Amino acid sequence: MLPSMIKRQTPSKVMVYLSPVLALVLTLIAGILLFLIMGVSPTAALHAFFIEPVSSFYGVTELGVKATPLILIGVALSLGFKAGVWNIGAEGQLIIGGMCGGAVALFFYEKTGFYIIPLILAAGILGGMLWATIVAFLRTQFNANEILTSLMLSYVAGLFLNLMVHGPLKDPEGYNFPESRLFSESALLPTLFEGTRLHIGFLIALVVVAVGWVLISKTLLGYQIKVMGDAPAAGEHAGFSRSKIIWITLVLSGGVAGLAGVIEVSGPIGQLLPTISPGYGFTAIIVAYVGRLHPIGVLFAAILLALTYLGGEEAQISLNLPVAVTGVFQGLLLFFLLASDVLIHYRIEFKKSLNNQQVVKS
Repeated sequence: MLPSMIKRQTPSKVMVYLSPVLALVLTLIAGILLFLIMGVSPTAALHAFFIEPVSSFYGVTELGVKATPLILIGVALSLGFKAGVWNIGAEGQLIIGGMCGGAVALFFYEKTGFYIIPLILAAGILGGMLWATIVAFLRTQFNANEILTSLMLSYVAGLFLNLMVHGPLKDPEGYNFPESRLFSESALLPTLFEGTRLHIGFLIALVVVAVGWVLISKTLLGYQIKVMGDAPAAGEHAGFSRSKIIWITLVLSGGVAGLAGVIEVSGPIGQLLPTISPGYGFTAIIVAYVGRLHPIGVLFAAILLALTYLGGEEAQISLNLPVAVTGVFQGLLLFFLLASDVLIHYRIEFKKSLNNQQVVKS
């Protein structure tokens, strides 16, 4: 008996929005089995992952710190994914944005003024836009696959940052360590609560969520993005430009990813290091899909994925679990989500050949 995938005529709209919940439940079940295999109490492990990190006010604020870049990049990527533009290189755009903003912060190292932070944020946005422009140019002019080009440019960006912190941006008084000076107070984002690391970048992320929702739901550009993603031929027949949508979505997502990068270096990090992101740009791909490519959904998905980062750190400390457990949880969530999506849009049928006739069992 051979299985075949048959496209459903009318996929369930209810299951489209319930599938993230189902994927989360299946991830928890798989996690319990994983912990049992590792010889760790599932109750203790799940408590360390999902309860302990937010058991204090400081922990809740740290959740906001971790969620901020995921919210920003998740919203940015959801715009492109809706249009069928697969920007997988947000990690590189984040790195370049952080590096450009950090360079401006170091340029104004001995200066003070209200204008410094806006300039730093603007430099980060422009840096991310510039890096995404390369992808857009290659896609529209040479039909180069944006998945490959954006992904490869992420590795180039990481090497570029490494070069800069070993060279021009290295702290001259840092005993030859590959890092920049600590930013001055005027170049650091103000915190929202004394004694915590939660900064105004979280509020900026909430504004981006609101802007993204308005853009997708209430504007002609948002309508064009959705049409070009769902029915490209119909969109072109209606006069919508595919190249224009590619440029807009890539440059916008690159700029927002660059903003996430500069918020990281001017917020919790406070300097340039060879590594300024634990993989937020790639994790945000999961965030976008778990959030169903909707800005409001992305907000909640980002908080969930941020919790896995904090939970992974807590599990390492309290249970001596390996750091890879965080990635396993995130990977399982994406796997079950995509598997659910396949079954929402397709059904499996088994066909058996009998006397040259096809007997179909659904």
